[in-house]
Amino acid sequence: MARRLREEFDDMAMPHVAALIRTATRLCGTRDVAEDLVQETYLQAWRSFGRFAPGTNCRAWLYKILMFSHSRLRRDQSRRPLVTDLDAATESALQFDPQTPDSLTARSVRTAFDGLPDAFRIAVLLVDVEELSYREAAEALDVPIGTVMSRLNRGRRLMRLALVNEAAAYGIDSKERKRG
Repeated sequence: MARRLREEFDDMAMPHVAALIRTATRLCGTRDVAEDLVQETYLQAWRSFGRFAPGTNCRAWLYKILMFSHSRLRRDQSRRPLVTDLDAATESALQFDPQTPDSLTARSVRTAFDGLPDAFRIAVLLVDVEELSYREAAEALDVPIGTVMSRLNRGRRLMRLALVNEAAAYGIDSKERKRG
């Protein structure tokens, strides 16, 4: 029985590891923390797999556990004092990139994405990057579908605004680009 349960878990849950690591990396910022978060997600999933309803969406269930684990991690981190490596902080503060790009870059998009408030960024990440349906994202976040749609709309709008402002800073007029 335990062997069969393990095989079912492997068949249903393990194909989603790469997508969960990708999402966790965007949530956490570093691959190491993301891998720890995904490991915690799979540990929690394995512990509760006996309660998983066969025939339901395992991917959305894993994302829900990931989001819950991420929230718990952030809560735990907020209770700890902030510690900064002064040598690393000074070195990064002194780095300077004098070149101005000719147009918007992947870095510009990433900066706009990273600048979104967490709720909006997570909605954009789940739906636009990880291609979860609205329903799957709602299940993962444990919110109504309308909330996902609203957060997604606001997140996309904020990204467009940030990118238009950045383009304008480089002399790119978004109105001229639409006409051409």
